[in-house]
Amino acid sequence: MSKNYKFFNHRECEFFPCHNIKNNDKFNCLFCYCPLYFVENCGGNNTYINCVKDCSNCMIPHSENGYDYILKKIIEINKQKRNEL
Repeated sequence: MSKNYKFFNHRECEFFPCHNIKNNDKFNCLFCYCPLYFVENCGGNNTYINCVKDCSNCMIPHSENGYDYILKKIIEINKQKRNEL
């Protein structure tokens, strides 16, 4: 089975690449906006500026394995929430 759904590279985007990277071919645009933004302990390289999460130094969503990482994290969070109920 193809894994094409895990990677999308949108070179025509006016913001491409939105982070400084070495190889534009491996830049994944699938999660242009990270679904883990509102997760406090997402595991990314983020900081807080005046209580606002700054993810500009995080490359997890744009990496080759970003899809797998994010899906795994979402599953973990859902399991935690279910156990809390």
